[in-house]
Amino acid sequence: MAINPAVVARTGLDLLAEVGLDGLTMRVVADRLGVRAPTLYWHVKNKQHLLDAMAAVMFAEATEGLAAPERSADWPGWVTARAVQLRRTLLRYRDGARVFAGTNLTGPDMPRAMELTLRLLVDAGFALPTAARGFAAVLHYTVGYAIEEQARQGAAYEQNPYEPERLAAAFQPERYPLAARAATEVFFGPDPDADFTGGLAIIVAGLGLMIQRHGADTDGDRGGWSV
Repeated sequence: MAINPAVVARTGLDLLAEVGLDGLTMRVVADRLGVRAPTLYWHVKNKQHLLDAMAAVMFAEATEGLAAPERSADWPGWVTARAVQLRRTLLRYRDGARVFAGTNLTGPDMPRAMELTLRLLVDAGFALPTAARGFAAVLHYTVGYAIEEQARQGAAYEQNPYEPERLAAAFQPERYPLAARAATEVFFGPDPDADFTGGLAIIVAGLGLMIQRHGADTDGDRGGWSV
């Protein structure tokens, strides 16, 4: 099998199921590919570059088939759908969200997805700075939520502290009844999909208030869909 950066990245993602992010090293990847570790440095300079390449593969999966929305498209629905798809992709891989966080995504997928989203928001009336901050807020919420969600599997502990009975005991419902209910029913509840979209809805609703409060931006770039 010919080795290239894409093959190295895909091998790294496949290995996550076995060793997790903490156990993923250049040597482990090299062993799986049947080569010596120095060979990998022709394709990825170090582990951070490996993580960058792995994150790029995940983002490409999350945006596969992404088409430009109509100008009249429902922007809250568009933004929500993109976030839901990214979360699903990150959760597909053990420690996928931790791998993705803080990486430098190379290639056209991120700028293209960002351009499409920003264009939709600007055409909906948002000032570009507001649209950009909204894009970042949704992205960071999605990645952060997925990191916490995967941490709740308790792989780093001998006994998972997020199991319902341990969680209930830790929050002492007799002393902190609201916090205990929020922790067991919402933050670490039985329906993480609903919890995620519920939090996302708050962010999207807050973003929508920016137009109501400040009015439509009349100075934004109104160019065509050329992405």
